[in-house]
Order: sequence, then structure tokens, then C-alpha cells
Amino acid sequence: MALLEVKNLDVHYGVIQAIKNISFEVNEGEIVTLIGANGAGKTTTMQSIMGLIHPSRGEIYYNGQKINNIPSHKIVKMGMTQVPEGRRIFSELTVYENLVMGAYTRKDKDGIEKDFKDIYALFPRLEERKNQIAGTLSGGEQQMLAMGRAIMSKPKLLMLDEPSMGLSPLLVDQVFEIIKHFHSLGTTILLVEQNANKSLAISDRAYVLKNGEIVRAGTGAELLANDEIKKDYLGG
Repeated sequence: MALLEVKNLDVHYGVIQAIKNISFEVNEGEIVTLIGANGAGKTTTMQSIMGLIHPSRGEIYYNGQKINNIPSHKIVKMGMTQVPEGRRIFSELTVYENLVMGAYTRKDKDGIEKDFKDIYALFPRLEERKNQIAGTLSGGEQQMLAMGRAIMSKPKLLMLDEPSMGLSPLLVDQVFEIIKHFHSLGTTILLVEQNANKSLAISDRAYVLKNGEIVRAGTGAELLANDEIKKDYLGG
């Protein structure tokens, strides 16, 4: 069953068309990746889904409900959240306060306390630094905090925009292990990522964006084995 459906989406910035009639879906329980070069339209697509940009044409459905004109905070309440490109943590707040902000739509105090424990178990460094101002964390620690904050909202669909950007190879490996962990707990994932090798390796399906259009689609394994994809995105 499709948890997220994007149908015939166009997005314009003034006279410039950034997204051109794209359609794709994310089925419940999948990891789906959007890959493409810088400027291909990946982040614009994510922002349109989250209600941060208004499409000029097309429809977006989440769990069967059209969400084109629903404000972002209500989309989060519906069970969809995003880890944006560049982390976008609350840099003046502590680590703990950032995690609290992730749970702002929830009322289940016992569940929130349990999730704090789970996040700290998954990210021990966050517990060590829970009273530290988030803006003073390293880039890797900020990425862990951004992911932890998103999970505190208890999403059914987690969208991650370039989660490995700017991280060391060791931290990139950790990020992808964490993505697989969240998926193993039943979270559906839509991933935007320039590291095509790693993202396709964990994906059920993937779409290739080029100049605002979807130019290829297939399983992660199919695209990993495709000679054209290897040449353009995998360094082969």
C-alpha cells in the first residue's frame, strides 16, 4: 500500500521550473531513495511534500489523504517528519531541549520517556551532552541530534535529506546503520542522498532525478548494477 504518493508535481521558483511533472510513491515499510546531482530537484521535492513549498501543479497524498494545502506542523502530527539538509537543529537550545521539541506534538508522557531512553541508548554521546548547547556540538553530533529529534515525533514516514553530507567516512557508515535500525523498527523511509552507493544498497526502490525530472526508476539493486548509473553517480 502506498503511504506517500506524489502525482504530476510541478514546482516553480518564479519563471524557473524546478520540478517537472514528477510522480512516485513510497509504500509502507519501504526504504525509497531519490538520487541525483546538485540542483536536480531532490530538496525541492522534499520541501514540497512537507508543505514548505507550494507546488504549482500536482497532488501529494499521505496515507490516502491529500496534503497539498496542509501546514507543516499538521503534517508532522499526521505521522510524517523530515531531517532537513544542514540539520537545522535549534542551536541555542540544549541537546535535551532539542529532543523535547521533537516530541511537541505528542501527549503520551510515558511513551516520550521511553523514547528518550531509546534515543540515548542509540546515541550515547547525546546523553553525555544532554545539557550542552546544541550549537557547540560537532557536525556528526548535530546530525545524530537531528535524527534523534525527528524520531521523537514517532513518525510513520521519516524523510532524510542528505544525512551524510559533510561527515567523515566513519560517521557516514554510522548514519546508514542508524537508518537501517529505524527501518527495522517499522519506520518507512524516504531518503535523499548524494552517496548513491550506500543509499541504493539499503533501498527497496529508487528514483533518479535529473534537471527536475525523474529519468529512471527501479529497485536499489537494479540501479546499482546499471552501467549508466554507475558512470553518472557511482564513480564507475
